[in-house]
Amino acid sequence: MAVSYVAVLYAPTALLRLPPPTSLHVWSIGDSSVVLAVFGIRRDHLLQAVAIPLLLTSLVYAGSFVARLWLLANSCGGGYEEPEIGWAQRLAHRIRASVGDVMVWRNCVVAPITEELVFRACMVPLLLCGGFKIYNIIFLSPVFFSLAHLNHLFELHQQGRNFTRSLLIVGVQLGYTVIFGWYAVFLFTRTGNIVSPIVAHIFCNIMGLPVFSSPQKRGVASVAFLAGSLSFFWLLFPATSPKLYNSRIDQCSCWHGYCRWS
Repeated sequence: MAVSYVAVLYAPTALLRLPPPTSLHVWSIGDSSVVLAVFGIRRDHLLQAVAIPLLLTSLVYAGSFVARLWLLANSCGGGYEEPEIGWAQRLAHRIRASVGDVMVWRNCVVAPITEELVFRACMVPLLLCGGFKIYNIIFLSPVFFSLAHLNHLFELHQQGRNFTRSLLIVGVQLGYTVIFGWYAVFLFTRTGNIVSPIVAHIFCNIMGLPVFSSPQKRGVASVAFLAGSLSFFWLLFPATSPKLYNSRIDQCSCWHGYCRWS
């Protein structure tokens, strides 16, 4: 344990070509806002950091929204015995069940916040400080994020699932987490605010995988997904412009790299 403790102090120097510990800048307590800003923990431009990435991410789920609205319309129009009360009761029951479910809290609150703090707020500035290019970080760092989800294989095994089927499920999950990791790192380096990937992460965990098609919707869900995806890629760079999330991007001393996009 002692060797590990000391090794942590010098591992970044050897692996990422950082300055030796004796020459690293030491912040005072009064510079806490500067220290937190290194990890993208900021109070400025908070509304933009929440609203814009949330709306941008929701475009990918246009097909999911159509599918859910279709189911909602069918459930409300299925009879004449106070359908609104029945719908409200079902919604209230689902909310109560979700609030009291530990797994919902883990998957939709705890996991998104802690994973973004570790794999984006801590890892990305360290890699940028080590001289890695932004595009390399975007495409390579999510691999670590994806591997952190291998524990799902153990959970599925505990549930009695077949190993081959569990491996297939986890493989799909790993692929999806790599793709989302690309997007999360992109958001973080573009906005310089850790709130943006956290909001996107929570939203994606709530929604699940996007609905690509649904035979019962006669292709409407597929058209909505295609239109939403095209809109997403069209707005990706304008909606994440560093100028929307930062007061200045010229001659900044950021470690999270948003000024490098300018």
